[in-house]
Amino acid sequence: MASIRKRTSKDGTLSYRVDIRLKGHPAERATFKRLTDAKAWAQNTESAIREGRYFRSREAQKHTLGDLIDRYIRDVLPTKPKQSNDQKQQLEWFKDEIGAYTLADVTPAKIVECRDKLLTTVSPKTKKPLAPASVVRYMAALSHAFTIAVNEWGWLEDSPMRKVKKPALPRGRIRFLSDDETDSNGEAIDGERTRLLKACQASDNPYLYTVVVLALSTGMRQGEIMGLTWDDVDIHQGRITLYETKNGEIRVVALSGKALDLLKEHSKVRNLKTSLLFPGKPIRSEGGKVTYRPMDLRAPWLTALKKAKIEDFHFHDLRHSAASYLAMNGASLAEIADVLGHKTLQMVKRYAHLS
Repeated sequence: MASIRKRTSKDGTLSYRVDIRLKGHPAERATFKRLTDAKAWAQNTESAIREGRYFRSREAQKHTLGDLIDRYIRDVLPTKPKQSNDQKQQLEWFKDEIGAYTLADVTPAKIVECRDKLLTTVSPKTKKPLAPASVVRYMAALSHAFTIAVNEWGWLEDSPMRKVKKPALPRGRIRFLSDDETDSNGEAIDGERTRLLKACQASDNPYLYTVVVLALSTGMRQGEIMGLTWDDVDIHQGRITLYETKNGEIRVVALSGKALDLLKEHSKVRNLKTSLLFPGKPIRSEGGKVTYRPMDLRAPWLTALKKAKIEDFHFHDLRHSAASYLAMNGASLAEIADVLGHKTLQMVKRYAHLS
């Protein structure tokens, strides 16, 4: 409860001291020259404490969420180049929604409203509502911004995100290519893997077959494969060293069999004007400088899937296929995690039943 005491200084000046004591919360105190100000502060602060939106730091009253997001984008995002574009867009969405509120007024309830609105927001790319996993990424970006504001800037004493529940995620997708089969007459029927590889080999794109075989053989992500340079590949030792990975750790990938043979052949016809294994068309700047970016394989990939009559299959599922083959051949979860580059076993538990 709040109590207000009238005080008179030695020079006769009147003031009003407010003390707020609520069970389970630290005591709050403030002094005002006018009784009306004291009563207003007592009422507002007591309500804020009960509702979980009171922050003792005055910084929380001075700065808006927009201020926090602007500083985070300016000072922190440049240190996260891989995620900067996506997280900037995610944070600016929150800024548009509730950026005008002071940090003291950004309550868990307001964030919950944003979370629920995101779950019904239609993605401009897919034309469908955002998936729960996408909403989790939005919330993760905002959560880290709040964490920095608490730990490094002193703008808050605690993050309101701690009380907000993330959307439930569906069970991890396990889609992998089927193997060859035989019909009732004993005749061979090509499975999805055989059909896809044949379609890739027949593709007009010179890189598609090699890229797909690499993905199936090593479990590398599409971005890891397309970003490979010849400095990353050691054909003689049969290995690839990935210096830029999703978890930030260097990973060594073993090369053998068909994947190694294809890279040996590919090295004989490499483009000497770029270090990329799979470069796209040259880009000439206004100054005349020529640069290369990894080739965009989306169109030939979709064409190959169509020719192979394979539905509901994404490039990332090649990574699942590689992990599934490892599991079905007796690899332990720890070994699969090591190949895929996962720090924990949580992500590879989905393959346990295939062992």
